[in-house]
Amino acid sequence: MTSYNQDYYAVIMAGGVGSRFWPLSTAKYPKQFHDMLGLGETLLQSTFYRLTNVVPIENILILSNDAYDEIIKEQLPKIKQEQIILEPAMRNTAPCILLAAMKIKKKNPNAVMLVAPSDHFIENEDNFVADINLAFKAALKEDILITFGIKPTFPNTGYGYIKYDKQEGKELFKVEKFTEKPTLRNAKKYLEEGNYVWNAGIFIWKAAYIIDSFKSHLLEMHTLFDQGVSVLNTKNENAFVKENYPSAQNISIDYSILEKSESVFVIPATFKWSDLGTWGSLQEELAKDDHNNAVVKAHLMPTDSKGNMIYTHKSKVVILDGLEDYIVVDNEDVLMIVPRAKEQEIKEIRNKVMEKFDENLG
Repeated sequence: MTSYNQDYYAVIMAGGVGSRFWPLSTAKYPKQFHDMLGLGETLLQSTFYRLTNVVPIENILILSNDAYDEIIKEQLPKIKQEQIILEPAMRNTAPCILLAAMKIKKKNPNAVMLVAPSDHFIENEDNFVADINLAFKAALKEDILITFGIKPTFPNTGYGYIKYDKQEGKELFKVEKFTEKPTLRNAKKYLEEGNYVWNAGIFIWKAAYIIDSFKSHLLEMHTLFDQGVSVLNTKNENAFVKENYPSAQNISIDYSILEKSESVFVIPATFKWSDLGTWGSLQEELAKDDHNNAVVKAHLMPTDSKGNMIYTHKSKVVILDGLEDYIVVDNEDVLMIVPRAKEQEIKEIRNKVMEKFDENLG
């Protein structure tokens, strides 16, 4: 039986729309609530079950918005309503993390909290648990902000990078700077230098310390939420959040806190990770047939077809003849067939379909 530290908490961010996975992922039913990998569980469920190896179930909170309340309860029947924090407006990651930290600190002043997206793919779960425990123990000892970095395997221009001090420690390294998505030339340079990692967007810190960091770097938002501390975790919380949350600045935790703090450390992860940001990234994680086709749910009969990503919302036979490097997605209302080279244009395609046919299709 797993022995849990009751000071450990986890916050799963599950409010995104995932528009690059359209037409499967829609505003009504985003990708985190789908079985994207064909494994029999949704991305949210996988993230939740993974974290139960480290954090007590009752200490796991789900951050989302009003529209997804019922879906979350249906997919995670073990959690209580009080573990779901619903945002009345989309305001990026900083406000929701501050609100969660204040709720957690009020419940347990000694709490250390993990923040993780709901829609990432992680392998090597034993390594994941070991890395998370390492971070929890380090955050318990001192007031620091910890983020996880992924060792680059190629010069990816779609991720943000973290530069760290190679001389600082063996497992925990001082962050020198965060960098935006680089050019290919810079991405190659980062790999050569050897002290850059991809930013995985997974964080661990004391609840009290991240709140203090907001007070130092984003005082206006801290003041906005601090006036409601007395009603957090009570029946009056929802009314306070609905009235005040929309006034919060729309800003990420990276911009508002991490890039300004002098106490940020990174752990180069030992687990395999993908942010599953596009159909192409999903294809990379899936098993392939002899012609490099990746399939979820469908039964594929390919003729002279290779390098394709095929997803059907239910089990059906798909026949491809002479198709190479395409994304084929069959949803209940939309069939999309586009070249993989145009996967970054899917957001734009979604917008055009909503405008021409029906906004509910997005």
